[in-house]
Amino acid sequence: MRRLFRFIALAASLAAFPAYAQERQVYSLPQGAHPHDVAPAPDGDIWYTAQRQGALGILDPETGNEGSSPHGVIQGPDGDAWITDGGLNAIVRFDSTTEEIKVWALPQDVGYANLNTAAFDGDGLLWFTGQSGIYGRLDPETGDMKIFHAPEGRGPYGITATPNGDVYFVSLAGSYLASIDRKSGEPRVIEPPTPDQGARRVWSDSRGRLWVSEWNAGQVSVYDPHDGGWNAWRLPGDLPRTYAVYVDERDIVWLSDFGGNAVHAFDPQTDKFTTYPKSTENADVRQINGRRGEVWLPESGADRLVVIRTVSAK
Repeated sequence: MRRLFRFIALAASLAAFPAYAQERQVYSLPQGAHPHDVAPAPDGDIWYTAQRQGALGILDPETGNEGSSPHGVIQGPDGDAWITDGGLNAIVRFDSTTEEIKVWALPQDVGYANLNTAAFDGDGLLWFTGQSGIYGRLDPETGDMKIFHAPEGRGPYGITATPNGDVYFVSLAGSYLASIDRKSGEPRVIEPPTPDQGARRVWSDSRGRLWVSEWNAGQVSVYDPHDGGWNAWRLPGDLPRTYAVYVDERDIVWLSDFGGNAVHAFDPQTDKFTTYPKSTENADVRQINGRRGEVWLPESGADRLVVIRTVSAK
């Protein structure tokens, strides 16, 4: 059933933005939404997971209207919303055309997986993580689902696909990056140079390098599969806690920092950070996503979505 709410654009624009950004706009969500993840929809809307309401929210940035139907959300190659639903212990697809919902439940013998995030590989298969200690693969065409036990048990969290369709995930509790053999499903653990760094989220850039948000270390690191090299940078501030990472179309790396209540844009060409204070105290941006010219931030602590409109690549 579709429920409509009314959104209020709290700030149409802000002046004197640092490099990379032109303006910021803030949208208030229904109280208690606790937006966790966000993803652009193909029609210009924005999807977000209203974690505490067990719902998928839909924001129209032009009108402020929102629709709801039931942790992570991404846009699939079919243009639909694909959701990792920790409450249902299932993968959910929301058809953006018909608004129909389809559910693929995890096998009962898996138990509670604490599902987190998902990504499609180059063959159209959906890979997903469960923080309880699993990762999985779903074939949307056949419904075939396979579950794999993660190295070192609990911890699988962020997941991403590279431009050539390979899949990598990170483990928050295990503090590692892993590549997945797409045919066998077997993982290969890749240890970052910083011990116990708390790898939380991961995102591929246009060159297939893997950018990792390091929660415990307050760093962002990058792994290059072509030469096996690593590099890392500590975020600005006294006690940074790096939660989310997102790489935009210009390969600018965006990071949310719980410790500094800020979002940082990191330019790998200059090794410099540009800092954008959050729109409110304790905003707690839990994931970052976007599309050309826009970076979207779900402020879970404030029941808001924020967009930073950027100077897009040509």
